[in-house]
Amino acid sequence: MDLKSLVKSPKRKVRGGILATIGYILSPLSWWNDLFVNIPLAYVFAIPFGMVSEDLFLPAMIVGYWITNIAGFILLHKGVVDIATSEEKEYTRKDFLKDLLISILYTAVIGALIAVGVVRFPTEYFQQ
Repeated sequence: MDLKSLVKSPKRKVRGGILATIGYILSPLSWWNDLFVNIPLAYVFAIPFGMVSEDLFLPAMIVGYWITNIAGFILLHKGVVDIATSEEKEYTRKDFLKDLLISILYTAVIGALIAVGVVRFPTEYFQQ
């Protein structure tokens, strides 16, 4: 191991720690993240689409939810790799497909919450 690789290692581990922390917060691996992070982010993401057409609100919320979950898994994976290894590891297609499948399962739950009216477009909360 040369001096150059020793100097890069702490920066890489700090970067990895930051990425892993953000990834964990966005990923569906904790019980609280959907309630406090992913659903609110997906909701905010969907509002502009719902303003164009209320029919777009549900699909946009699902897409926003997928984006947060997949981004969480990607960041978590990249961060852990940075912390654990000294080599760059590529995020493979297999890694992406696994993350996508998990996100689809969680999306089904969110879709069910929207279908039964627990999550609605903002203006619907004030209508009677």
